[in-house]
Amino acid sequence: MQDKPAAEVALGESVTLPLIAETARIDKRVVETGRVRVSTRTETADQVLRETLRSDRVGVTRVPINRTLAEGETPPVVREENGVTIIPVLEEILVVEKRLVLREEVHVRQTTAGEDVEMPVTLRKQHAVIERVSPEGHVTALPPAPLTENEL
Repeated sequence: MQDKPAAEVALGESVTLPLIAETARIDKRVVETGRVRVSTRTETADQVLRETLRSDRVGVTRVPINRTLAEGETPPVVREENGVTIIPVLEEILVVEKRLVLREEVHVRQTTAGEDVEMPVTLRKQHAVIERVSPEGHVTALPPAPLTENEL
């Protein structure tokens, strides 16, 4: 920019001077300068692995003992004999004793008393009356049959 020549100003005169200022501005823009491509490749290699596998087998045998421990005897513990681990299985049982105890006696006394009683009753007795009717309409009564010993 060029400078203007200086001007003289008399006293009491006013002069307006224009002031100029410059500013700077930066603009950005995207410019593609190239691209990148990424890919993968897998390579294989055959290989033989060698390892020894070990397996253990366990055999379990149950041996019945069924022995009652004596009073004060120490219970057996887990032990090993000839490469065999022995695990004792214990059971605590309740022992009940049964005894007869006479708690009381119940005394029952039977007495017999007799009392004469009179009571009026009505007794009923049936008799069979057998009649014969003739063809002419005549009715004839038959004599009663004799009573047997059970009917008396």
